[in-house]
Amino acid sequence: MEIIHVSAECYPVAKAGGLGDVVGALPKYQVKAGHIAKVVMPMYRTKFLYDNEWTVDFKGQTNLGNWVFDYTVIKESSNKLGYDLYLIDINGLLDRQKIYGYDDDAERFTAFQIAFVNWMVHWEHEPDIVHCHDYHTGLIPFMMQYCYDYNRLRHIPSVLTIHNAQYQGWMGWDKSRYIPRWDLWKRGMLDWNDTINPLASGIKCASKVTTVSWSYMDELRTNSNGLEKLFEYERGKCVGILNGIDNEVWNPATDKYLTHHYSTKDIAAGKQKNKKILCEKFGLDIGKPLFIFIGRLVGEKAADVLPYAIRQAIEQTNGEACFLVLGSGETNVEWEFQQMAEPYRGVFNVVIGYDETLSHIMYAGADFLLMPSRVEPCGLNQMYSMRYGTVPMVRSTGGLQDTVVDMGDPDGFGIRFNHASADDITYSINRAVSVYQDSMQMEKMRKKMMEIDHSWESTVDEYTNVYKSLK
Repeated sequence: MEIIHVSAECYPVAKAGGLGDVVGALPKYQVKAGHIAKVVMPMYRTKFLYDNEWTVDFKGQTNLGNWVFDYTVIKESSNKLGYDLYLIDINGLLDRQKIYGYDDDAERFTAFQIAFVNWMVHWEHEPDIVHCHDYHTGLIPFMMQYCYDYNRLRHIPSVLTIHNAQYQGWMGWDKSRYIPRWDLWKRGMLDWNDTINPLASGIKCASKVTTVSWSYMDELRTNSNGLEKLFEYERGKCVGILNGIDNEVWNPATDKYLTHHYSTKDIAAGKQKNKKILCEKFGLDIGKPLFIFIGRLVGEKAADVLPYAIRQAIEQTNGEACFLVLGSGETNVEWEFQQMAEPYRGVFNVVIGYDETLSHIMYAGADFLLMPSRVEPCGLNQMYSMRYGTVPMVRSTGGLQDTVVDMGDPDGFGIRFNHASADDITYSINRAVSVYQDSMQMEKMRKKMMEIDHSWESTVDEYTNVYKSLK
């Protein structure tokens, strides 16, 4: 089958979160399974763009309302990612370094989607599936079906994967003029609560809707930022498929970011060497359990309660635990963490920002990973930590409860708690400190989690079954 993935992110081209990781890996494993998979995304001005060779695949012209614009489609020349990668460039909109966060994001992503559909209508052949990811591509199924200029695409099946339903791309109806000539009788396919809602439109118009874990699919019918009734109504075409991870990138035995590699045969020794690097660099005590947090410092991740929870845990354990935080997000949370560095020197440190190399070393060297998320559709960090023998400590929500079994259960290897609160986090840290002191139990848990297969192969089969159901 020929599958076209359309996304705002794709690792290593441009990544802000788990969406980039999924779109970077899934097509690679689909190609390995015998399919033709391609990725189309905006041409941001990133390091990957300048470090690689490109050929021009197509030049076209279309419009965003009254604004007529030219666009260019370029293709990565060497197939270095394992699949065909195409970037769409629109001067003035997509030629920027950051992925998100601009006042004209609605115009940027709408124009990107229009350019993609306009380009596809010029193809001499038709793909089997157009696979859209999140709201940034949610208008594509609508345009393929109801825009007059794209009628020849109407019968091509589309799949929408929702990585995070909190972000929906709302636009006022004054921006309906952006969308190329469309059937005005289909206004309801764009509308949700008197606004244009690209995510809601994608749910209504896509042939199939998937989410990135089974539990998250269930949660969306009761908690989806205003779309609960829509998910209930469309439940017949919705399915949860748990994300995988790229075992070639995330492998402690071969990880290019690690100086010290290890496997299930030498877990303790390998992790200790990586822990030594972290503790020496950040002034932490290697003899104490090391807890890490890697991610966005936002309310969704419960980062707002983490500073207090960590302070409380340090005091309750009399400083018998160390903490290292890597992330960026809300300014007040960043400030709180930065203010903790000096008073808790020796047991706490923080790096504001994101560092891919450091993140890999942290997974390899830490003892425990904190993920107290309020919302976690799938979560990849807990799977990365398990791959590296780092015990995941997670709130029971979304994909976290689908992938982590509490150590209190017969086959348990992780720590789960019910509330994104400082007290629950602190209590769980105390549990972790206790189990850390039992080296045999720690070794058993580490070996158990490292042997779990979260690779993409089985996930690819599930997506293939979804695609085949639409033919």
